[in-house]
Amino acid sequence: MSAPKILISACLLGRPVRYNGSAKTVQHPALAVWQQAGQLVIICPEVAAGFSTPRPPAEITHGQSGPDVLAHTARVQDTTGADVTAQFLTGARAALTLAQDHNCQFAILTDASPSCGSSHIYDGSFKGKKHPGIGVTTALLRAHGVQVFSETEIDQCVHLLNQRKQKRFSSREK
Repeated sequence: MSAPKILISACLLGRPVRYNGSAKTVQHPALAVWQQAGQLVIICPEVAAGFSTPRPPAEITHGQSGPDVLAHTARVQDTTGADVTAQFLTGARAALTLAQDHNCQFAILTDASPSCGSSHIYDGSFKGKKHPGIGVTTALLRAHGVQVFSETEIDQCVHLLNQRKQKRFSSREK
């Protein structure tokens, strides 16, 4: 059986695709191993949706969250006032399609992002305030059974992958 594929935010691997043209590079031994083994499936949902880099910052409005955007009860707005909800939904669908095409059951995405946040996101006030919530891409991936981790939870992803590997190994011995 081949090693599991893991969807990952491009910015975490050093690609300068964030709204301000920067990366959010994470140094973790597991990432290096997975990248060397060809297990990482790389995406920036916002770039996949056609956004430029750099681009105006965007937030989910009124302290709402990704599931609200999926339910069409919230929207994503950028600092110019433009409604960019449709593009965020397009990016989320692109990430889901890529995850499904590669049979990714896990994803490591950038926390706080209106696309990729998995524990907290900005509240829509553009004042740097965060609240518990998830981004649009995370919401769609989780709705389809993909387990999403933030860049600070890589060890948890490693642990789950090791557990699965151990279960497969144990079941073969029986």
